[in-house]
Amino acid sequence: MMLPAAYVTMPVQADIHHILKQYWGYDTFRPLQKEIIQAVLARQDVLALLPTSGGKSICFQIPALAQTGICLVITPLIALMKDQVAQLKQRQIPAAAIFTGMHAHEIDVTLDNAIYGKLKLLYVSPERLTTELFQARVQKMRINLLAIDEAHCISQWGYDFRPAYLSIAHLRQLVPDVSMIALTATATRAVKQDIQEKLQLRNVAVFQTSFARENIAYAVRRTEDKPRTLRKVLHNLAGSAIIYAGTRKKTQIVAAFLNQHHIPATFYHAGLPHAVRAQRQEAWIQNTIRIMVATNAFGMGIDKPDVRLVVHLDLPSTLEAYYQEAGRAGRDGKRAYAIVLYAKRDLNALPARIRNAHPSVTYLKTVYQHLANYYQVAAGTHAMTTYDFDGKDFARVFQLNPVDAYAATKQLERAGIIQLNTAFCQPSQVHITTPRQDLHAFQVTHAAYDSYIQALIRLYGGALWTNFCQISEKQIAQYLNQSVTEVIQKLQALSQLHIIRYIAQNEQPQLTFITPRYPASHLPLDTKKLTERAELAQEKAEAVLHYVTHLNRCRAQILLAYFDEISYQACGACDICLEVPPKDMVTDALYQRCKALVLAQLQMGIGKLCDLIDNIALYEEDIVLYTIRQMLENRELKYDAAYRLVAC
Repeated sequence: MMLPAAYVTMPVQADIHHILKQYWGYDTFRPLQKEIIQAVLARQDVLALLPTSGGKSICFQIPALAQTGICLVITPLIALMKDQVAQLKQRQIPAAAIFTGMHAHEIDVTLDNAIYGKLKLLYVSPERLTTELFQARVQKMRINLLAIDEAHCISQWGYDFRPAYLSIAHLRQLVPDVSMIALTATATRAVKQDIQEKLQLRNVAVFQTSFARENIAYAVRRTEDKPRTLRKVLHNLAGSAIIYAGTRKKTQIVAAFLNQHHIPATFYHAGLPHAVRAQRQEAWIQNTIRIMVATNAFGMGIDKPDVRLVVHLDLPSTLEAYYQEAGRAGRDGKRAYAIVLYAKRDLNALPARIRNAHPSVTYLKTVYQHLANYYQVAAGTHAMTTYDFDGKDFARVFQLNPVDAYAATKQLERAGIIQLNTAFCQPSQVHITTPRQDLHAFQVTHAAYDSYIQALIRLYGGALWTNFCQISEKQIAQYLNQSVTEVIQKLQALSQLHIIRYIAQNEQPQLTFITPRYPASHLPLDTKKLTERAELAQEKAEAVLHYVTHLNRCRAQILLAYFDEISYQACGACDICLEVPPKDMVTDALYQRCKALVLAQLQMGIGKLCDLIDNIALYEEDIVLYTIRQMLENRELKYDAAYRLVAC
């Protein structure tokens, strides 16, 4: 009997260097990648801790290609799975994803392709693992590897615990002979142990690179005028930058401020239309726009190597999140900077923000009941059912504070009861469900639809019969010289006639009831665990406050110690290491670095002493003044007739 194509597309244990070169164009692996891949191919379970930009995805993608069968990738991040699938398809690697918000028929087709088609990687969310449909189909797939991305989500000690991850252990019982790789960028000792226990890893090989990012210089600046300080930093440090702000409104305000001061910037958040987000992201990647001001979701899955600066205008909730976000700078290995700006009021605002993010059980039950009423969901029904979600309208209907209501939905999500996807974007898709011969007969007898069917086939090809294909109504309209409205009407009509399946584009946030609807009074919320989770969140916030307020220890050492990595070597590049209060302790190396910055400013026409101090934000004012005095004494500088500093 002939095996399905997915079983025979690659020889067993194909050469991993050849695959790396063929699909990624690289001649060599990054540190630990080769060892991790070899362990996976040796059928060991693997726990891999690689930093942001460390190349985690290749560690399961290459083993997927090196063996017959398909790799099942479990990840909680819908945006990231869609980005990875798109990147794999660009490399001619067959991949697909199943996520909340997809049409039931689309899910059905994708699962069939995983069994009988040519897929090499299938991405799913952990919530999908509990459905009867998936559990029945997964046993028919020839799975060669289980890859668990963002594996810290399985740990109660992690910063983003997801109860649905606990179902992975049950999945393994359905495919007992398949090895597993768990990957994460951040994990403390307790989290690493928890991952191994909860996933039931066996014969496990643990790989971990140092959490140190030696090319990133960390700095913290306390300021009561963040816009002015930010402007100084951006004037002083050239290159592409990400500015993280805590709210959507703030991203817009900060971007406007920077543009007013002739610093090219744009803003990005999940509330913008998908086309706008895509255009702005591409402009930033291509360096048409230098500064991206964004909420913290921006940057996941974006491989931009030349980011020179990441600035946080609001304190992050955890050091894990900060480490990952700061790590989006300097992926090319060159010097980059990660700077936190905070004001005195932020020290009280962060704990308050954490408290507000963990509402009472009573309030959670109230919001859950309102959600059920909002969608008219009867008790015991609608498991894995998805709805468009308008948070503002929901809060208005039930007279809720929008911020509090959002916090409640996020806690219900973390409890595994609902799932909220605020950045959902599903392009229009078509799947031809009619056999070719029958379709031809339909075209002959229904001339009004013939040109539209021909356009679909000519523009998107035979793949329309095997899977849902993304289409553009605008492209079809241009091809036929018709209006977009007419194209949509004809596609809808063809779908109603069961000739095709047409799913129109949808950019509305999506809310999914993961479980059958409970009576609110019987909502299975563990009060003890919710309390523990709130306490853990406060502890992690305290670690952030310690990081930004500590004045005597290297910033890099503080971060490493948080991840249970003790370093006795100061980084020599953070603000603490560079701050040398006594003048006689200013080293020659420090003097030369500051001197180079002074000369660079002079070449730009900056000659006033106050402007030099403002623009050189990397060093404290005393160090800049000391350097300028030394340069004057050494006759490397002088004052001109306008009392401006110039180089001799």
